[in-house]
Amino acid sequence: MSEDSQVRAFYSGKNFFITGGTGFVGLCLIEKILRTIPGAGKLYLLMRPKKGKDISERLEEFPKHPIFEKLIEKQTTDVFKKIIPVSGDVGEENLGLSPEDRQLLINNVNVVLHSAATLDFQESLRPTVKINLLGTRRVMELSRQIKNLKVMIHVSSAYVNSYLTEAHEKVYEAPDDPERIIALVESKTEAELLEMEPKVLKSHPNTYTFTKHLAEHEVVKCADFFPCTIVRPTMIVASWKEPIPGWTCSKVGPQGFLMGASKGVVRRLPLATKNVADYIPVDVVVNQLLVAGWHAAKSKSGLSVYHCSSSTCKPFTWSLIESSINELLHAYPLKSAVWYPHLKFVPSLFLFRVSAIFIHFFPAILLDTLLRVTGGRAILFRLNKNVWNSLSRLEKFIFSEWKFYNPNTLDLCKQLNKTDKDLFFIDISTLVWKDYFTNLLLGVRRYLNNEKETNLPAARSKDSVLLVVHIIWQVLIIGSLWYGFAGLVGLTMTQSAWVAPAIYILYSIL
Repeated sequence: MSEDSQVRAFYSGKNFFITGGTGFVGLCLIEKILRTIPGAGKLYLLMRPKKGKDISERLEEFPKHPIFEKLIEKQTTDVFKKIIPVSGDVGEENLGLSPEDRQLLINNVNVVLHSAATLDFQESLRPTVKINLLGTRRVMELSRQIKNLKVMIHVSSAYVNSYLTEAHEKVYEAPDDPERIIALVESKTEAELLEMEPKVLKSHPNTYTFTKHLAEHEVVKCADFFPCTIVRPTMIVASWKEPIPGWTCSKVGPQGFLMGASKGVVRRLPLATKNVADYIPVDVVVNQLLVAGWHAAKSKSGLSVYHCSSSTCKPFTWSLIESSINELLHAYPLKSAVWYPHLKFVPSLFLFRVSAIFIHFFPAILLDTLLRVTGGRAILFRLNKNVWNSLSRLEKFIFSEWKFYNPNTLDLCKQLNKTDKDLFFIDISTLVWKDYFTNLLLGVRRYLNNEKETNLPAARSKDSVLLVVHIIWQVLIIGSLWYGFAGLVGLTMTQSAWVAPAIYILYSIL
């Protein structure tokens, strides 16, 4: 006879307050609770009007989201009645809550799960302080007022300690006095803040890691009042198992560039293929949040910290799939591809920039011209320009390698009974990265590129046509350069025949 789920038993009857519920992790979390914890109470979801829609209209869109397909197959849409939208914004004073809504939360919430953050690595100091630091402070202030709080779960990031090459599951000394940083943001102009930013950040690579690090100390301040847990995911990627293998709605990291590679737009990628890239599936992150909350709630107060990571227990390097990535792209091509997909990794930003001129920008100019002629929207050159401009800020994350040790997480896994190990799996020892990336690519195809499995035959036919076009394009490029060289040095095409293979070899290196 199987044991009852201890995690599910804890959350049964508990009401949640969730920030960031419409984001990548938040959607997966809500789906997991609704599908696997039927006894859970209400899910109070902090939401703000967006794109002309009020929060009730945004809530009505939930059942239409692909992540809930499996849930709706087994249950009716009545299950969404558990979600109670609460108007507010972590970036506003008092979370933007009305007095009535604030009192509602104070009287009814048992579990606070703070996931909201601004994730833009290129964002300036003002908005990241406003949302990541002050937003967390406001959530903690509310948590201190809640009458029957059992646990507070804070979603941080392993990269809050990215200034270290090896990090442990503890809260490191704050990089600055948060009051000083808040005062700077309130008193300085945007231009002054941008000028001061390098000195303020010190060894932090960007404002995101800096403010998320400061935010952890807001949680620390409350650890004597109620149980708190900090979970630090690394780079969050598509789901491993649930609700559907490969599900994603995020264009960050490998999902984003595989989306572009499938289209034939992204053809070169700067990567250190032998470095460990610390990826963690979103369903594992969600499970760890719930398990960490269950375990922390066993105490009346205190703080626990967990790395939700793979670098030290199931390391992945791109060399594992480098030889097979293009086979996957052509096994599952897109009907909407604009060029023949071929992805190649380059080992430095300099080589990427050189190759991008010929491999990305020239075809982008051609395709944008065709789009304009046919009445389409020319966006490829602009997209490549945006990538070009953002690479300097991302260089540290592209070519650095970190070790995020996770003994607390491994020990947490041992605390689970067999039922919970299956239901809330956080052990990634059985994950096979090659199989995972096949599912990730299929997920990108379906959920980011919006292509169904039924159009695969048509997509494969188009893939063959694009191959022919690609070969013709290469012949034209090589022929033009050959002709230009021959004319420049005063030789005939026959006399300079050696130039053609030389150009081809050079073109292949790029």
